[in-house]
Amino acid sequence: MREALCQILCSTFNTAATANSKLSEGNNVTKDGAAIGSGEDESRGGDKLEGAGSTQGDALHLQRRVGLLSGVALIVGTMIGSGIFVSPTGLLVRTGSVGMSLIIWIACGLLSLLGALAYAELGTMNTSSGAEYAYFMDAYGPLPAFLFSWVSTLVLKPSQMAIICLSFAKYAVEAFVTECDPPVTVVKLVGVLAILIILFINCYSVNLATSVMNVFTAAKLIAVMVVVVGGLYKLMQGNTQNLENMFEGTTYSIGNIATAFYTGLWAYDGWNNLNYVTEEIKNPSKNLPRSIVIAIPLVTICYVLMNISYLAVMSPVEMTESEAVAVTFGNRLLGFMAWLMPLSVTISTFGSAHGTLFAAGRLCFAASREGHLLNILSYVHIRRMTPAPGLIFHSLIAIAMVLSGTIDSLIDFFSFTAWIFYGGAMLALIVMRFTRPNFPRPYKVPIIIPFIVLGISLYLIVAPIIDTPQIEYLYATFFILAGFIFYIPFVYYGFTTTTMEKFTVFCQLLFEVAPTQSIYE
Repeated sequence: MREALCQILCSTFNTAATANSKLSEGNNVTKDGAAIGSGEDESRGGDKLEGAGSTQGDALHLQRRVGLLSGVALIVGTMIGSGIFVSPTGLLVRTGSVGMSLIIWIACGLLSLLGALAYAELGTMNTSSGAEYAYFMDAYGPLPAFLFSWVSTLVLKPSQMAIICLSFAKYAVEAFVTECDPPVTVVKLVGVLAILIILFINCYSVNLATSVMNVFTAAKLIAVMVVVVGGLYKLMQGNTQNLENMFEGTTYSIGNIATAFYTGLWAYDGWNNLNYVTEEIKNPSKNLPRSIVIAIPLVTICYVLMNISYLAVMSPVEMTESEAVAVTFGNRLLGFMAWLMPLSVTISTFGSAHGTLFAAGRLCFAASREGHLLNILSYVHIRRMTPAPGLIFHSLIAIAMVLSGTIDSLIDFFSFTAWIFYGGAMLALIVMRFTRPNFPRPYKVPIIIPFIVLGISLYLIVAPIIDTPQIEYLYATFFILAGFIFYIPFVYYGFTTTTMEKFTVFCQLLFEVAPTQSIYE
């Protein structure tokens, strides 16, 4: 029954492609489905968001529609979220001084860049979507890859999106509520609405999703410029007192420095998101490393300049007491234009949540295609070529987390667990230098880089446990180990039921999706 359904759906796909090719007869078609020719020809090629479509007989696949600009926008748009606008003070509190906090901001950016460059080698070796999942499969085999997909799919990515959407909702609602705190229920409903809008955009079209990323990334960079220019203006007026004696009161505790890195790296998280969509990058061997080299230094410069700008307007004590630093900054400096800062936070968080879901859906797609998650999660829409089931699955978990309202403690959980897997990816690169020495590497980093990032990863994992042990670290370990309970029967032994097969068929009919065959080059 399942094979018959796939034939029906693929037949529908081919019929649609044939009809589309008749409309665009005479046009040349590029590898990513975009029409070449005059604007008149392009207008006859069907939905511009989707390009001219595939030709009859092509296997169902994800198309390469993410170029250099969209790659940079995905990284920048995901990394710059609410943290730098709302609460860059956690790092200041944990380091104890302005000077050390700025050093940690720069160090976090450098660490993210080194990690991303190592990921660029991994991503050009294996151009499958899924990032760490694909690399763990190559280096270690199915079990570590499954444990990564297990934790990331059920907790890490959905919790990240839930936290970002709650931040978005809080500042969107506060724009209309001035005399009291925004109602919790309203904030949660707005957060859910944001997830649904982002889900629709990502399911409708990859081209629309990348266009939204480009627009929102440009908007948040404009907001960054407003803060930076305002801060430079105050510095030129002589407001430099908060940048004097910068290292006074510095805390040198091993645990505090590690948790300060957690705070900073949370703001930088997203540096590896482009690796989740490698199958959709145009010319990945060049555009993947180029996007990384452009995007991450840009974000680092923005973060450092914004912190200096805040200190030109507020004292370190005022920064630590402010619940929304950028809003306080706007109120003091922008006058009647102060509303730009809450608007900037909402734009930034929406764009960051959008990029998070764009990448997370591809993780589901890659893991499911290997049989490590439900089969339906590896299917794509027969006309729009989007991994709709994976996107919907992630969104449903994120919505549940938003509605439960118990995700605050997940930030430390997120950072601790994420760096276990980041370190694992660095070790995978080192292992494959010896196990696959002659494997094609279009981009290759100096071997010292993965060793440095691996060493820092071990420090970030071990130091907080030794200095300030928290129950979240134990929860993270248990949750990772709990993956064994599901791996053995459902993956290793391949246990399945007729109910699961019927569920897959039902979802295929409901969402108009079918399994992918290959990546179309």
